[in-house]
Amino acid sequence: MKIYKGKTAVSTAVLTLAMVSVADIASANSLEVSGYVRQQLSFNLEDPPETSEDDKWDTSMIRTTVRLDFDGEVGPIGYHFVTRAEREYDTNYLERLDDLRGTDDLVDHYNNEEIREAVLEFSPIKNVSMRFGKQQVAWGETDFFTGLDIIHGFDYSWRSFLEVENEELRKPLIMLNTIIQVPSLRGALQLLVRPGWDEDEDIGTTYDLFGGRWANQPNKGIDFLDGFGVKYNYDHKSGDTDDVTYGARWSGVWGDYNYSLAYLTGFNTDPVVNSIVGPAIFIPEGLGPYKGEIKGGFAEFIYPEVETVGLTLSTYSEVTDAVWSAEFAYTKDKPYNVGSNLFNDYFIPAGFGGVIEKDVLRSMIRMDKQMDLSGLIGTSRPSLVSVQIFDTWLTDFDSKDDIVDLAGYAAKKKEHSTIITLLVLNYYNNDRIKPELAAGYDLSYGGGFVIPSLNFAYGDHWRVRIEADIFFDDGDTSPSGNGSNDTNLFGYFANNDQLSVRLTYQF
Repeated sequence: MKIYKGKTAVSTAVLTLAMVSVADIASANSLEVSGYVRQQLSFNLEDPPETSEDDKWDTSMIRTTVRLDFDGEVGPIGYHFVTRAEREYDTNYLERLDDLRGTDDLVDHYNNEEIREAVLEFSPIKNVSMRFGKQQVAWGETDFFTGLDIIHGFDYSWRSFLEVENEELRKPLIMLNTIIQVPSLRGALQLLVRPGWDEDEDIGTTYDLFGGRWANQPNKGIDFLDGFGVKYNYDHKSGDTDDVTYGARWSGVWGDYNYSLAYLTGFNTDPVVNSIVGPAIFIPEGLGPYKGEIKGGFAEFIYPEVETVGLTLSTYSEVTDAVWSAEFAYTKDKPYNVGSNLFNDYFIPAGFGGVIEKDVLRSMIRMDKQMDLSGLIGTSRPSLVSVQIFDTWLTDFDSKDDIVDLAGYAAKKKEHSTIITLLVLNYYNNDRIKPELAAGYDLSYGGGFVIPSLNFAYGDHWRVRIEADIFFDDGDTSPSGNGSNDTNLFGYFANNDQLSVRLTYQF
């Protein structure tokens, strides 16, 4: 359960209240309170093979969320607070997964309350604005997969990457965020400093490693954290969460182009496994502990620090009557796990053979186009069609390195991992009814997803979203306990199709 405590409380809550008293906030005429109450339900459209019963059509999630936003000013200082609390009902399906896990209760991983953001805003001099506190900063142009949006990790433990609003999954951090406007150069310089005051679990992306409903198949019911004792180590010398991290981005306009140049030093968004596998236990292909250090036990999850430089471009093209965007992010010495055959040869999970570093270039090209489909499907205004191609290139790739795509699986990573996605957004009844279609295909490994959805807006307050999350793979999956040698991204979601219903009252 996340609560607002420890270093986070000292650094944001106490500091904020010291500068802006509760009495001042309460009496400020500018105080605005907004938020929502939300009920979410999801149902299995397939039978996950891990349990002995037929789970198809069972309820996989009953989740209630309350969010409150507070915004206002006290003199020259603005403030922004976001609080959120979630509670889940322990469904029969979750109880069956709990029986397999044999550790703690799954709902303890899903129930949560936190102060997500607590920010002071002020402008010390002309053309300079500053925001200090727990906040979110999104860089980049990508939609489905992260390129430059790597300042923060994401919480995918309760609903993978499917949530519509990224800000609901992004994990805010305590930062000093300074923006310096330079009108003469038609641009602005953004400087970020993260002093290292965050809670450890706020660093990096969180996946379902505890055997819940979004654990990669066939690992539902397997608790790697408590059952196998593979814990997070936030103090490793290559990734100590108390270290200061920072970044800078210049964004501006050059002719008909919007562009940005960025530099960031931070933590690898995905965890990697640091294990003792190596010559010490007579496995010649093992590399041993990363940087020669491991906290204890057989293995641990760590978030090493990395450096990334990036470039984004966007412009309108009259020839295609569309907006084109591009993004490039180059990460030096990005860590990956190795060892695709360890399970078959030594009964050790794939990827537990150590960590290797590779220079990586992530690139994206996207086209956004307004298309009038009213004559075909009767829309009330032009539809939005967005096509995106996303590629990850291991620039110094060598197949002999035996890099795996994700620790715990046997799939060997290729030099290029390329995915194409499509988004079509339609509008009816003055935007009160909005059907959407999102789809993607993995050009490197096969498999993909199709997500049709329907959004209803009733008045100013009520919103309803109904969607189906359909995954397909290239057949290279196996419920045997360790996947097949070719299981990759969308194979991880095999047998996990979902129907989701979301009811929101916003105010």
